[in-house]
Amino acid sequence: MTPESRSGTPAPDLVAAPDRSTTLTIGGMTCAACVGRVEKKLGRLDGVAASVNLATGRASVSHPAAVSVTDLIATVEAAGFTAQLPEPAPEERSLPPGHQDGQDDARGTHDTPDGQDSRASEDTAARTERHRLLVTALLSLPVLVLSMVPGWQFRNWQWLCFVLAAPVAVWGSAPFHTRALRGLRHGAATMDTLVSLGVAASFTWSGYALFLGGAGTPGMTMPFSLLPTAGDGTAHLYLEAAVGVPLFVLAGRRMEARARHGTGAALRALAELAAKDVAVRTPDGERRIPVSRLRVGDHFLVRPGERVATDGTVVDGSSALDLSLISGESRPVEVGPGAAAVGGAVNSGGLLELRAEAVGADTQLARITRLVEDAQTGKTKVQRLADAVAAVFVPAVLTVSVSVLGFWLGAGAEPQAAITAAVAVLVVACPCALGLATPTALLAATGRGAQLGILVRGPEALERLRRIDTVVLDKTGTLTTGRMSVTALTPRTGGPDAATVLRLAATVEQGSEHPLARAVTSYAEAQHPDRPLPPVADFAATPGFGVRGTADGRRVAVTRPGDVTGLPAPLPEAVRTAEAAGHTAVLVTVDDTPEAVLAIGDALRPDSYRAVDHLRRLGLRPVLATGDRAATAHAVAGHLAITEIHAEARPEDKAALVTTLKEQGGRVAVVGDGVNDAAALALADLGIAMGSGTDAAIGAADVTLVREDLQAIADAVHLARRTLGTIRGNLVWAFGYNLVTVPLAAVGLLNPMVAAAAMSASSLLVVGNSLRLRAWRPGRAGSAARRPDSGRTPARWENR
Repeated sequence: MTPESRSGTPAPDLVAAPDRSTTLTIGGMTCAACVGRVEKKLGRLDGVAASVNLATGRASVSHPAAVSVTDLIATVEAAGFTAQLPEPAPEERSLPPGHQDGQDDARGTHDTPDGQDSRASEDTAARTERHRLLVTALLSLPVLVLSMVPGWQFRNWQWLCFVLAAPVAVWGSAPFHTRALRGLRHGAATMDTLVSLGVAASFTWSGYALFLGGAGTPGMTMPFSLLPTAGDGTAHLYLEAAVGVPLFVLAGRRMEARARHGTGAALRALAELAAKDVAVRTPDGERRIPVSRLRVGDHFLVRPGERVATDGTVVDGSSALDLSLISGESRPVEVGPGAAAVGGAVNSGGLLELRAEAVGADTQLARITRLVEDAQTGKTKVQRLADAVAAVFVPAVLTVSVSVLGFWLGAGAEPQAAITAAVAVLVVACPCALGLATPTALLAATGRGAQLGILVRGPEALERLRRIDTVVLDKTGTLTTGRMSVTALTPRTGGPDAATVLRLAATVEQGSEHPLARAVTSYAEAQHPDRPLPPVADFAATPGFGVRGTADGRRVAVTRPGDVTGLPAPLPEAVRTAEAAGHTAVLVTVDDTPEAVLAIGDALRPDSYRAVDHLRRLGLRPVLATGDRAATAHAVAGHLAITEIHAEARPEDKAALVTTLKEQGGRVAVVGDGVNDAAALALADLGIAMGSGTDAAIGAADVTLVREDLQAIADAVHLARRTLGTIRGNLVWAFGYNLVTVPLAAVGLLNPMVAAAAMSASSLLVVGNSLRLRAWRPGRAGSAARRPDSGRTPARWENR
């Protein structure tokens, strides 16, 4: 969503910048016909396009500078609905004072008091609806029992039922009548129009029968049937329909609202991860301030059990961070000085001091939340078809109802039978299910994906994810960790032990900033954390060859091995083994004597083999494309059982490979993390970026894997397939229900009260089916065993 400017005081006219996208919260929508009406009204404005989501109650509007936000709100209100800018999310309220970098969102025009007023208004409305449902139920139940059980019908029972039904038909059904009249004023019909007409027709006919048709005679009894009957003239009452329809619809919408609220639970949980205040270290000492006052560069403290206030870098201390609610990573991540920490993570260990690197809307948590919100406002192609059908659905049902009434009367049927059939048609029709079929599934699926560390950019990406058959995998940072490490240390026979040689080599490597040098020193420190390295003397580095220096009074060199024929055993074999595997081999010489060979490489991620094998089990074809040399690429591919390899591939080569695969009929997904992958990611049918990758890669991708787990790729495919299957099931039910029940009602085979219950159940079934996605758990290929050597497979080397 494109941000808009925000100021401290409300502006009378909020004018958007060119080509901006604004999100509005829409009130008063009850069915897919309402969605179509809002989209149609907004679409009539010059240059405006809108996508409205019934499940979230939000409209994503793209509009030019000439159309202000005030114009958009006025247009929605003119259509008979309410509109306002949403309450700002916690991360947007966390922007520091004076923030003017242009990254603010139109939603931010509401300050915290406005947000509190909005929540208070929603709570009041919810209490009112609960009260209305309770009173309606208390008044309706006696009417339903007396109308359906002839043996309990005492003298003048019908007048008691009429007195009880009147408040239900008028006050209990007031929301339906109000919205129906509002729609009538704007020349539109919605689900509320159908319910209102059904209640009014049933109650009016019953009143006529009581006062003028003989049904008010003392001692009158009335049989009940689930099917409409001709009866005996006008003496039949439909008070049970007049109270049953609003009761079932109010109860259904109440349960539906609760279920829809549940589908967005994951997104609300993300928003609640934001810390409210933070302990900041200042020259005057420590003090707690609201997170909104935190600025980039500030130093802040995180104690055990507290949440990290914002994205930052650890300055002092070490601990383990729980990232499970942010990335889906189940194991705590160890951090120390220099390590990055994500806002919202829980400190599970010691005291940490961090330096703030990003605040407010720029944090990873804020970006995740926005990405999930944007994904939930989109629509699949099949949902657009459903919306198009829903737009003409209500007028069509009204036409059918009037035609049924005329046909039955023209065929000589009793008036009450004709009215029963016409009312049943009005009440049983359910455009709600059509409108909820896709958005509730997307809401639940994208929220569940976010919990699992899978961020999908929109419903179109979800559809493409389900259909891919080829996966092009980058190597460095995708299949491998992207960090150089020592994979083997081989000392000469009869020489110093491995620990001594490693300590001497690491001491000399301290003076170099080369990635291979950092790998050696990090490995030595990890092997012996209690033995600090001594300082190096007489250090000298020769580019492309190695380093030399004095350590513990001994002359040490760490260099390229060169000719291995004169090296003592088993060093020549160690060099050949490393090079055959694509490792970088370095020779450690002490006092001019070759003492050991170190093999250095980029280790495979521990889950790489299992993840690639799982992709194959899903019917996907893995392809390796890397900029590294052929030996390295084939070594990695050999460990992962990948047969199609493209080595020494430049960015344009990767893009050309994607084009070729697509021309061959493949539906291609590209998985990458670097700038060199951005072109291929954008060109592919689907781009998947690792969350640890560059901004260029993430920006070009359709799916971002927040957790560093390649298994998430297979999980994403599984989730997409499950979600699209759920959407198809919802739509089949929604269309099938209306195709079956409307004709049944038209031919007189449905009682209006039963029709009302069926209509409410239809919506609940759709929402309930979508809710199952919240409990979805990733599948694992149980027999896809991890390769025993997969943790130490090579990747990318640099010449020294």
